[in-house]
Amino acid sequence: MIQNNMMGLGKNRSTIRELFEFGRKRKAEIGAENVFDFSLGNPSVPAPKAVEEAIRELLSEKDPVSLHGYTSAQGDAGVRRVIAENLTARYGVKCDPDLVYMTCGAAASLTISLNALVGEGDEVAVPAPYFPEYRVFVEKAGAKLVEVPGDEGFGLDLAAMERAVNEKTAAIILNSPNNPTGVVLKEAELRALAELLKKKEKETGRPVYLISDEPYRELIYRGKKTALPAAFYPRTLTCYSYSKALSLPGERIGYIAVSPEMPEAGDVYAAVCGAGRALGFVCAPALFQYVAGKCDGVLPDLAAYDENRRLLTDGLRAIGYETASPDGAFYLFVKAPDGNARAFSEKAKEFEILLVPGDDFGGPGWARLAYCVKKETIERSMPAFRALFESYGA
Repeated sequence: MIQNNMMGLGKNRSTIRELFEFGRKRKAEIGAENVFDFSLGNPSVPAPKAVEEAIRELLSEKDPVSLHGYTSAQGDAGVRRVIAENLTARYGVKCDPDLVYMTCGAAASLTISLNALVGEGDEVAVPAPYFPEYRVFVEKAGAKLVEVPGDEGFGLDLAAMERAVNEKTAAIILNSPNNPTGVVLKEAELRALAELLKKKEKETGRPVYLISDEPYRELIYRGKKTALPAAFYPRTLTCYSYSKALSLPGERIGYIAVSPEMPEAGDVYAAVCGAGRALGFVCAPALFQYVAGKCDGVLPDLAAYDENRRLLTDGLRAIGYETASPDGAFYLFVKAPDGNARAFSEKAKEFEILLVPGDDFGGPGWARLAYCVKKETIERSMPAFRALFESYGA
């Protein structure tokens, strides 16, 4: 029998994907240059040269059979060693290659981690705003997603988190830099959260796992440094994707790193391997595992994104919009002039602007703009944004 919940997901795409498809249709009708599409976080900066060079080297050096053949279920041992060494060298985070699991991107990392750690009756706390697919992933694993409001600047509200974590809480999903706000959590926030979770474990007798979703950790501006939760909290699973930093979203390659500081690290890693097996996610794409091994630690060219960030933020604020202050990723959260983000998104279409209402992100009243677009798109969109703002009688 057809599963109605799965059929519902298939028939009702995410708001982001619906807007993206609307944009494709609209561009075919009036020309791509006439549509200001800020819907999808699809990197506009080309992959670093190192990626192309790595692919060429692999094609010329490696035997074709082994190049395209299966790796170990958890991933190539050499690639996992490189990742572990770099995590330690770059971020001071202890990492064991035998606790690294290669995945088909961040979505696979998250779904595997959740299926390894949570089940029926459990709760997963998620600071809001958050990536909407978290709810799909959490509910598919049998748990309930609990939204935890952030503070006024979209950082962690530790008092709200303390109220949310209880004996049913199995895990927390943390995302920094954040999608959709671009906000980067401070080291002090991460340290305080770690202490809170240790305190909660003593109170409830149940450990809470921290699933750290980090696809944007290389995209940091204003000279800020990235602090990783695994440096402060032992029960952390680091979920990474090369999609954003290396502009490889379509290649679906990433990893899970289980912290060796975790008392039950071996058992958790076994559960990760088991979940990967049960979900059919064994052996991530071999070619791009090897590319990741050669390019792990290669940094993206942030200049274009940083310029776009400043152009869009300054331009919208000059018109009169209220925005968040993004220090990372390539998203800007903008407040709807009348507080109704869904109506704002619909009205924006009249001006050929595509932006995503924040309601599904747990951020009602705000909308997300992905500024990983061409600089010219932002420049040409400003008159449309002004007309949109003025249409509210502002």
